[in-house]
Amino acid sequence: MNPIAIFRHAPTEGPGYLAEFLDSRRIPWQLIAIDAGDAVPDSAEGYSGLAFMGGPMSVNDDLTWIAQVEVLIRDAVACDIPVLGHCLGGQLMSKALGGKVSRNPVKEIGWGEVAVDDSDTARAWFGDTKKFNAFHWHGETFTLPQGAIPLLSSAHCVNQGWAIGKHLALQCHVEMTAEMIASWCEVGADEVVAAGCSPAVQPVSGILQRTAAELPQLHEVAARLYLRWITGLR
Repeated sequence: MNPIAIFRHAPTEGPGYLAEFLDSRRIPWQLIAIDAGDAVPDSAEGYSGLAFMGGPMSVNDDLTWIAQVEVLIRDAVACDIPVLGHCLGGQLMSKALGGKVSRNPVKEIGWGEVAVDDSDTARAWFGDTKKFNAFHWHGETFTLPQGAIPLLSSAHCVNQGWAIGKHLALQCHVEMTAEMIASWCEVGADEVVAAGCSPAVQPVSGILQRTAAELPQLHEVAARLYLRWITGLR
C-alpha cells in the first residue's frame, strides 16, 4: 500500500491520535511538514489517501502553498483518493472544492458539544452517536461545497463537518492528544485571554481540567471516523 500523506502546517499541530490509529493498524503514512519547508506533491497518485491537519493561518492568506494544496485536493478527489481534513484542513478542502471560508461569529476554543445530523450519511460515519464533546480552536468557518452532506453542527458554528462520498472534512478537532492540548494551551494562552469575551472560549485552566475526562470519548469518535475513512484508501 502506498502511504497516506499527512500534511502538517504548524509545528504543534501534528497528526496526534490519527498517527496512533494508523500505527496500530500498520498503515504506512508520510509526514509532509509544510511548516518546515516540505514541498507540496505535484500529484496525489503516489498516495493511498491525503490527510490535512490544523494550523493558525487562514486559507485566505497569501501563501504559495495554499493554492498548491487546493490543486492537490482536487486531483485526489478526481482520482478517487480519499481526503481527510481537520479544522484548517477541512477549510482547505472546502475552499478547494468550491466552498467559502470566512470569519465565524465567535471564536471557539476548548471543549464544546457538537450535534450529529439526523441523516443516513451522518449515521454511516458516526453510528448511533447523536452528540459528543469535540475540541475546538478556530475563528473561521466554511460553507459546504457542492454535493457535500452536512454531518455536524454546534451552538456557535453551523458547519462543523461534511462528507462527499469517501472524503471527510471537519471544523472541529478529533485528533487531539493530552500532549497536544497542553502544548496548544501554552502557545495560545494569549489568544485565549484576548478572546475571553466569546461565549465559546474557555480559560486554559478549564480546558486542561476537562481533558482527562473528555479524551476517551473523543478518541472513540475519532477511531470510528478514521475506521470508515480508511476503507476508502487506494
